[in-house]
Amino acid sequence: MEKQVLESSEERTFQYQDSLPSLPVPPLDESLSKYLDAVKPFLNQEEYQRTEDIVKKFENGIGKLERAKTRRNWLEDWWLNVAYLDLRIATQIHCNMGGPGPYIEHYWPPKDGTQIERACVNTWHTLNYWTLLRAEKVAIERSGTTVLDMNQFRMLFCTCKIPGVTRDSIGSYFKTETEGECPSHLIVLCRGRVFAFDAIHEGNMVTPPEIFRQLTYIQKRCHSEPEGPGVAALTSNERTKWAELRQYLIDLDPKNLTLLEKIQRSLFVVCLDDSSPHATPEDYTEITRLGLTGDPTVRWGDKSYNSIFFSNGTCSAFCDHSPFDAMALITMLSYVEKKIIENEGKWKGSDKVRDIPVPEELVFTVDQKIQDEIGCTKDLYYKKVEFL
Repeated sequence: MEKQVLESSEERTFQYQDSLPSLPVPPLDESLSKYLDAVKPFLNQEEYQRTEDIVKKFENGIGKLERAKTRRNWLEDWWLNVAYLDLRIATQIHCNMGGPGPYIEHYWPPKDGTQIERACVNTWHTLNYWTLLRAEKVAIERSGTTVLDMNQFRMLFCTCKIPGVTRDSIGSYFKTETEGECPSHLIVLCRGRVFAFDAIHEGNMVTPPEIFRQLTYIQKRCHSEPEGPGVAALTSNERTKWAELRQYLIDLDPKNLTLLEKIQRSLFVVCLDDSSPHATPEDYTEITRLGLTGDPTVRWGDKSYNSIFFSNGTCSAFCDHSPFDAMALITMLSYVEKKIIENEGKWKGSDKVRDIPVPEELVFTVDQKIQDEIGCTKDLYYKKVEFL
């Protein structure tokens, strides 16, 4: 995958975006014929005749208008809305994607006590990919010699789905170096609590030993203090319900909006999960199941990328599907895996740790209603995922 990730020429990742051809519109008569073929098995003769009349009227009237005259991709918004953003079901359960890290096949077999060590190395390589993307040094995807659209790669970082009462939206805050400043903080979820720390200190990216210090600080606090309210679980609710609860949180205390926006804008979410899934190179069943349907208080279901680290050092990815398809994620994860293999699963640089600020805890203002809703949401979540 290296040749698909690191760019050796002067090509920039997004340099062809403005010159990509528009998505062609299929012939109208062909589309309408396929539509009639698709609905015919479900209609009686009278219903089919009425549908056929409507289709003919459409073909000779409004159907002649070409949406593509004003849009380079006439399908994109329709697809995004209908397939993802208009859905009112619990999309975290029914639509999110993810998968286990294959690291158990080489340097990272399951081993208790390795969660933080492996999390900091994995996170560091992921941050390096972010810097490559910011510098537009990620290679352009191609089909043969044909350049493909790279826009989805922008959504890997600093991206989050925002619930709406009737339709969700996507907030994306990523910027390349030439476009300007980009959010650079990480969110960490652990035992129902939320923390944040910056991946850049005095102009330089934090190192694995520095990430280790940050994650250890969070873990020690969470393991020695009471669990948090688990606000993240609300993202697993049905979309309209989550939108209403989100607004209730904001009305309860405007500070809650600041915290929500900080999570939305973050690079990605690091999830410290207490589970210890069985995993072998021949059997990824348990780690896959827990990655997709594990503790909802340590996953922010709306974030484009949750990087999950279990207590036995196994890993999984968990992503909202609406901003990108799996291949963008796989390209990034393949880069991370290659770097882990190259370095034998270890950090081989300096152990020096700079005097960086400790992680900030994001403490939401909650009342009894929110606490009850979190409890109900968790109960409903576990009932839904029990037989998946």
